[in-house]
Amino acid sequence: MFDIPADDTPRNISVLLVEDHALTRIGLRTVLKRTTDINVVGEATNGEEAVNQAEALKPDVILMDVGMPIMDGIHAARVIIEKHPNIKVIMLTQHDNDSDILASLSAGASGYCLKDVAPDRLYTAIRSVNAGDAWLDATIASRVLKHYARESSLTSPVSDQVAPSSSETNAIPVSDSGNAEVSEFLKRPLPEPLSPRELEVLKLIVDGLSNQEISDRLFISLATAKTHVRNILNKLAVDDRTQAAVHAMRRGLV
Repeated sequence: MFDIPADDTPRNISVLLVEDHALTRIGLRTVLKRTTDINVVGEATNGEEAVNQAEALKPDVILMDVGMPIMDGIHAARVIIEKHPNIKVIMLTQHDNDSDILASLSAGASGYCLKDVAPDRLYTAIRSVNAGDAWLDATIASRVLKHYARESSLTSPVSDQVAPSSSETNAIPVSDSGNAEVSEFLKRPLPEPLSPRELEVLKLIVDGLSNQEISDRLFISLATAKTHVRNILNKLAVDDRTQAAVHAMRRGLV
Protein backbone atom coordinates (compact mmCIF):
# COMPACT_ATOMS: atom_id res chain seq x y z
CA MET A 1 0.00 0.00 0.00
CA PHE A 2 1.13 3.54 -0.67
CA ASP A 3 0.44 7.00 0.75
CA ILE A 4 0.55 9.82 -1.80
CA PRO A 5 1.81 13.20 -0.57
CA ALA A 6 -0.56 16.05 -1.35
CA ASP A 7 0.65 19.09 -3.28
CA ASP A 8 -0.03 22.71 -2.33
CA THR A 9 -3.20 23.01 -4.45
CA PRO A 10 -6.39 22.92 -2.36
CA ARG A 11 -8.45 19.85 -3.28
CA ASN A 12 -11.69 18.81 -1.62
CA ILE A 13 -12.42 15.31 -2.99
CA SER A 14 -10.07 12.68 -1.56
CA VAL A 15 -9.65 9.56 -3.69
CA LEU A 16 -8.17 6.14 -2.98
CA LEU A 17 -6.90 4.23 -6.03
CA VAL A 18 -7.26 0.44 -5.85
CA GLU A 19 -5.60 -1.28 -8.80
CA ASP A 20 -3.16 -4.17 -8.98
CA HIS A 21 -1.42 -3.00 -12.18
CA ALA A 22 1.23 -0.38 -11.43
CA LEU A 23 1.12 1.32 -14.84
CA THR A 24 -2.65 1.73 -14.63
CA ARG A 25 -2.36 3.26 -11.16
CA ILE A 26 0.30 5.68 -12.39
CA GLY A 27 -1.90 6.65 -15.33
CA LEU A 28 -4.92 7.25 -13.11
CA ARG A 29 -2.91 9.26 -10.61
CA THR A 30 -1.45 11.40 -13.41
CA VAL A 31 -4.87 12.05 -14.94
CA LEU A 32 -6.44 12.99 -11.60
CA LYS A 33 -3.61 15.40 -10.76
CA ARG A 34 -4.74 17.55 -13.69
CA THR A 35 -7.80 18.61 -11.69
CA THR A 36 -7.96 21.24 -8.98
CA ASP A 37 -10.52 19.55 -6.77
CA ILE A 38 -9.52 15.84 -6.73
CA ASN A 39 -6.69 14.61 -4.52
CA VAL A 40 -5.29 11.06 -4.62
CA VAL A 41 -4.58 10.32 -0.96
CA GLY A 42 -3.56 6.68 -1.23
CA GLU A 43 -3.23 3.54 -3.31
CA ALA A 44 -3.82 -0.17 -2.81
CA THR A 45 -2.97 -3.18 -4.92
CA ASN A 46 -5.70 -5.59 -3.77
CA GLY A 47 -9.01 -5.64 -1.98
CA GLU A 48 -7.55 -6.45 1.41
CA GLU A 49 -5.25 -3.42 1.24
CA ALA A 50 -8.22 -1.35 0.06
CA VAL A 51 -10.19 -2.26 3.19
CA ASN A 52 -7.25 -1.27 5.40
CA GLN A 53 -6.59 1.96 3.49
CA ALA A 54 -10.25 2.92 3.59
CA GLU A 55 -10.18 2.50 7.37
CA ALA A 56 -7.01 4.55 7.75
CA LEU A 57 -7.64 7.32 5.19
CA LYS A 58 -11.46 7.65 5.13
CA PRO A 59 -11.42 8.81 1.47
CA ASP A 60 -14.47 10.42 -0.11
CA VAL A 61 -14.31 8.22 -3.20
CA ILE A 62 -12.59 4.92 -4.04
CA LEU A 63 -11.75 3.95 -7.61
CA MET A 64 -11.88 0.16 -7.33
CA ASP A 65 -10.68 -2.42 -9.83
CA VAL A 66 -12.91 -5.50 -10.02
CA GLY A 67 -10.43 -8.33 -10.63
CA MET A 68 -7.58 -8.36 -8.09
CA PRO A 69 -5.65 -10.94 -6.07
CA ILE A 70 -6.29 -11.82 -2.40
CA MET A 71 -9.68 -10.06 -2.32
CA ASP A 72 -11.56 -8.93 -5.42
CA GLY A 73 -12.94 -5.43 -5.79
CA ILE A 74 -16.62 -6.35 -5.42
CA HIS A 75 -16.00 -8.12 -2.10
CA ALA A 76 -13.84 -5.23 -0.92
CA ALA A 77 -16.49 -2.69 -1.94
CA ARG A 78 -19.15 -4.54 0.05
CA VAL A 79 -16.95 -4.70 3.17
CA ILE A 80 -15.98 -1.03 2.94
CA ILE A 81 -19.49 0.28 2.28
CA GLU A 82 -21.01 -1.78 5.09
CA LYS A 83 -18.46 -0.33 7.51
CA HIS A 84 -18.22 3.16 6.02
CA PRO A 85 -21.47 3.99 4.20
CA ASN A 86 -20.31 7.56 3.53
CA ILE A 87 -17.44 6.33 1.33
CA LYS A 88 -18.46 6.20 -2.34
CA VAL A 89 -17.07 3.46 -4.57
CA ILE A 90 -16.69 3.58 -8.34
CA MET A 91 -15.86 0.27 -9.97
CA LEU A 92 -13.27 0.86 -12.68
CA THR A 93 -12.66 -2.17 -14.85
CA GLN A 94 -12.02 -3.56 -18.31
CA HIS A 95 -14.98 -5.92 -17.95
CA ASP A 96 -18.55 -5.07 -18.94
CA ASN A 97 -20.22 -8.42 -18.29
CA ASP A 98 -23.63 -8.32 -16.65
CA SER A 99 -22.68 -10.40 -13.61
CA ASP A 100 -19.89 -8.00 -12.56
CA ILE A 101 -22.07 -4.95 -13.19
CA LEU A 102 -25.02 -6.23 -11.15
CA ALA A 103 -22.79 -7.65 -8.41
CA SER A 104 -21.10 -4.24 -8.09
CA LEU A 105 -24.44 -2.47 -7.77
CA SER A 106 -25.55 -5.09 -5.26
CA ALA A 107 -22.41 -4.41 -3.23
CA GLY A 108 -23.44 -0.75 -3.03
CA ALA A 109 -21.13 0.80 -5.61
CA SER A 110 -22.20 4.29 -6.66
CA GLY A 111 -20.64 4.07 -10.10
CA TYR A 112 -19.29 1.71 -12.73
CA CYS A 113 -16.84 2.83 -15.42
CA LEU A 114 -14.76 1.07 -18.02
CA LYS A 115 -11.03 1.71 -17.90
CA ASP A 116 -11.04 3.35 -21.31
CA VAL A 117 -13.26 6.14 -19.95
CA ALA A 118 -12.23 9.61 -21.11
CA PRO A 119 -10.57 11.72 -18.38
CA ASP A 120 -13.35 14.33 -18.39
CA ARG A 121 -15.95 11.59 -17.91
CA LEU A 122 -13.94 10.12 -15.04
CA TYR A 123 -13.81 13.55 -13.37
CA THR A 124 -17.58 13.84 -13.79
CA ALA A 125 -18.09 10.37 -12.30
CA ILE A 126 -16.00 11.20 -9.24
CA ARG A 127 -17.69 14.55 -8.68
CA SER A 128 -21.15 13.06 -9.19
CA VAL A 129 -20.80 10.20 -6.72
CA ASN A 130 -19.08 12.49 -4.22
CA ALA A 131 -22.20 14.69 -4.40
CA GLY A 132 -24.36 11.66 -3.61
CA ASP A 133 -25.48 10.77 -7.13
CA ALA A 134 -25.14 7.59 -9.14
CA TRP A 135 -22.93 7.45 -12.22
CA LEU A 136 -22.86 4.75 -14.86
CA ASP A 137 -20.84 4.74 -18.05
CA ALA A 138 -23.26 5.09 -20.97
CA THR A 139 -22.40 1.60 -22.25
CA ILE A 140 -22.95 0.14 -18.78
CA ALA A 141 -26.16 2.09 -18.28
CA SER A 142 -27.54 0.64 -21.48
CA ARG A 143 -26.85 -2.91 -20.28
CA VAL A 144 -28.43 -2.23 -16.89
CA LEU A 145 -31.47 -0.71 -18.57
CA LYS A 146 -31.91 -3.76 -20.78
CA HIS A 147 -31.53 -6.08 -17.80
CA TYR A 148 -34.18 -4.35 -15.71
CA ALA A 149 -36.47 -3.91 -18.68
CA ARG A 150 -36.24 -7.66 -19.30
CA GLU A 151 -36.82 -8.43 -15.62
CA SER A 152 -39.76 -6.04 -15.37
CA SER A 153 -41.50 -7.61 -18.34
CA LEU A 154 -41.30 -10.98 -16.56
CA THR A 155 -42.02 -10.00 -12.94
CA SER A 156 -44.01 -6.77 -12.77
CA PRO A 157 -47.82 -6.86 -12.80
CA VAL A 158 -49.66 -4.73 -15.33
CA SER A 159 -51.86 -2.02 -13.83
CA ASP A 160 -55.62 -2.57 -14.14
CA GLN A 161 -56.07 1.11 -14.90
CA VAL A 162 -53.79 1.41 -17.90
CA ALA A 163 -53.26 -1.12 -20.65
CA PRO A 164 -49.64 -0.46 -21.73
CA SER A 165 -48.38 -0.97 -25.23
CA SER A 166 -45.51 -3.34 -25.89
CA SER A 167 -42.99 -0.48 -25.59
CA GLU A 168 -44.61 0.73 -22.35
CA THR A 169 -44.33 -2.73 -20.79
CA ASN A 170 -40.58 -2.30 -20.59
CA ALA A 171 -41.08 0.91 -18.64
CA ILE A 172 -42.87 -0.75 -15.72
CA PRO A 173 -40.67 -0.31 -12.61
CA VAL A 174 -38.84 -3.35 -11.32
CA SER A 175 -40.04 -4.82 -8.05
CA ASP A 176 -37.33 -4.73 -5.37
CA SER A 177 -38.34 -8.16 -4.03
CA GLY A 178 -35.96 -7.49 -1.14
CA ASN A 179 -33.04 -7.51 -3.58
CA ALA A 180 -30.00 -5.42 -2.63
CA GLU A 181 -29.40 -4.62 -6.29
CA VAL A 182 -31.61 -1.56 -5.84
CA SER A 183 -28.88 0.57 -4.28
CA GLU A 184 -29.56 2.79 -1.31
CA PHE A 185 -28.73 5.99 -3.16
CA LEU A 186 -31.58 5.37 -5.60
CA LYS A 187 -34.08 4.99 -2.75
CA ARG A 188 -33.60 8.57 -1.62
CA PRO A 189 -36.10 11.20 -2.81
CA LEU A 190 -34.96 13.59 -5.51
CA PRO A 191 -33.77 16.99 -4.21
CA GLU A 192 -36.15 18.62 -6.71
CA PRO A 193 -39.16 16.52 -7.80
CA LEU A 194 -40.06 16.20 -11.45
CA SER A 195 -43.16 18.05 -12.61
CA PRO A 196 -46.09 16.11 -14.12
CA ARG A 197 -45.01 17.23 -17.61
CA GLU A 198 -41.40 16.19 -16.95
CA LEU A 199 -42.62 12.77 -15.84
CA GLU A 200 -44.50 12.48 -19.14
CA VAL A 201 -41.32 13.36 -21.03
CA LEU A 202 -39.25 10.97 -18.91
CA LYS A 203 -41.59 8.11 -19.76
CA LEU A 204 -41.13 8.86 -23.46
CA ILE A 205 -37.35 8.92 -22.97
CA VAL A 206 -37.57 5.45 -21.41
CA ASP A 207 -39.64 4.35 -24.41
CA GLY A 208 -36.77 5.49 -26.64
CA LEU A 209 -38.34 8.54 -28.30
CA SER A 210 -36.16 11.32 -29.70
CA ASN A 211 -36.67 15.00 -28.85
CA GLN A 212 -38.55 15.50 -32.11
CA GLU A 213 -40.76 12.48 -31.44
CA ILE A 214 -41.46 13.77 -27.92
CA SER A 215 -42.37 17.14 -29.42
CA ASP A 216 -44.78 15.52 -31.87
CA ARG A 217 -46.31 13.18 -29.28
CA LEU A 218 -47.00 15.91 -26.70
CA PHE A 219 -47.85 18.67 -29.23
CA ILE A 220 -45.13 20.97 -27.93
CA SER A 221 -42.33 22.77 -29.74
CA LEU A 222 -38.97 21.08 -30.22
CA ALA A 223 -37.33 23.79 -28.10
CA THR A 224 -39.75 23.07 -25.26
CA ALA A 225 -39.08 19.34 -25.52
CA LYS A 226 -35.34 19.96 -25.32
CA THR A 227 -35.84 22.18 -22.28
CA HIS A 228 -37.84 19.47 -20.51
CA VAL A 229 -35.15 16.88 -21.29
CA ARG A 230 -32.40 19.17 -20.02
CA ASN A 231 -34.32 19.86 -16.80
CA ILE A 232 -34.87 16.13 -16.28
CA LEU A 233 -31.16 15.38 -16.69
CA ASN A 234 -30.30 18.15 -14.22
CA LYS A 235 -32.82 17.01 -11.61
CA LEU A 236 -31.72 13.38 -11.87
CA ALA A 237 -28.04 14.46 -11.86
CA VAL A 238 -27.22 12.32 -14.90
CA ASP A 239 -25.23 12.99 -18.04
CA ASP A 240 -27.39 11.54 -20.78
CA ARG A 241 -30.76 10.07 -21.73
CA THR A 242 -29.67 6.47 -21.17
CA GLN A 243 -28.69 7.17 -17.58
CA ALA A 244 -31.97 9.05 -17.10
CA ALA A 245 -33.87 5.98 -18.29
CA VAL A 246 -31.97 3.74 -15.89
CA HIS A 247 -32.70 6.06 -12.97
CA ALA A 248 -36.37 6.31 -13.95
CA MET A 249 -36.79 2.53 -13.94
CA ARG A 250 -34.81 1.87 -10.80
CA ARG A 251 -36.51 4.68 -8.87
CA GLY A 252 -39.94 3.61 -10.10
CA LEU A 253 -40.65 7.02 -11.62
CA VAL A 254 -42.39 5.62 -14.69
